Amino acid sequence: MDDSISSTTQATIGLDLGDRYAHYCHIDEGGEIIDEGRVATTARALTREYEHALAVRIVIEAGCHSPWVSRLLEGFGHEVIVANPRQLRLIYRNDSKSDRVDAEYLARVGRLDPQLLFPIRHRKADTQADRALLRSRELLIRTRTRMISHIRGLVKSIGGRIPRAHTACFATKAREYIPVELLETVAPLLDQINAITQQIKAYNGRIEMLAGEKYPEVELLTQVNGVGTLTALAFILAIEDPYRFRNSRAVASYLGLRPRQDDSGSHQPQLRITKAGDPMLRQLLVQCANHILGPLGKDSDLRIWGHTLAERGGKNAKKRARVAVARRLSVVLLSMLKTGEAYDPLHGSHDDKVSAA
Repeated sequence: MDDSISSTTQATIGLDLGDRYAHYCHIDEGGEIIDEGRVATTARALTREYEHALAVRIVIEAGCHSPWVSRLLEGFGHEVIVANPRQLRLIYRNDSKSDRVDAEYLARVGRLDPQLLFPIRHRKADTQADRALLRSRELLIRTRTRMISHIRGLVKSIGGRIPRAHTACFATKAREYIPVELLETVAPLLDQINAITQQIKAYNGRIEMLAGEKYPEVELLTQVNGVGTLTALAFILAIEDPYRFRNSRAVASYLGLRPRQDDSGSHQPQLRITKAGDPMLRQLLVQCANHILGPLGKDSDLRIWGHTLAERGGKNAKKRARVAVARRLSVVLLSMLKTGEAYDPLHGSHDDKVSAA
């Protein structure tokens, strides 16, 4: 890049991050392109280009490299805006899409109105590292599930059947039901499932240790029946700062548990949830809602409210109730993080009794 950055007081740079190179477009306050080109997507190269440059607004798109790049550039004093790729459609609808064009679009939109980029904020480096532990465990869970489904399908295809078994015990119990003609093929997969199961147990131990040593808030959130250490820790790491939400209900939108809207006049169709945000945490919250509404769930406002929704009938009443309870659970957990107050499962019932009296 040339020295024009140092002499420009009002400037915006669009930086399209690729795996090997980042294409940049530098425009001045009048919207004229000052410079464009590319720089290697490495800390060394970006430091050389931006460490001593005059502070400017730099717009990047959220992706694999955006967390560390945004932290690096902010450390040099630049204003960094991380654009939300789910909302930013200008780039993807362009018929002449290229890394160079993407960088220019980011710069121009960032100069005119950064809010059009729906900017997001990346988590701290230590939070991201702790989340990596949970995400690695999730990957092993998904891998084991796919392997088990594959084995069951193979056995069914030749007329056999493997009885139901707990996932952790599947490899041991399934071996005796594997037909002889498949044993040589399936045996290595069963060994791998056993190994994955042991690794998952090791991850579980590390998660319990991490929660106990570093995140005391986990003990507070696990007061809610159905919420375990894994869900509580995943929620804390995903939220990071509970006070960044304007109100507690906003967390449901952040986690993708809010229904989509497509209202037009008097037409207000019932749509599916947005599924934005962290899919792992969303799935964990739905699993907690399953427990709350299930036979082992304890009496609580969430359980009573969820059953009331399910009893209204309809084709997918139970499913909608499950998601609704997950949505309200996220609000409860965020409120607990903000206030630090202990969980009262029948708080609403107490209020009703006081009103009746």
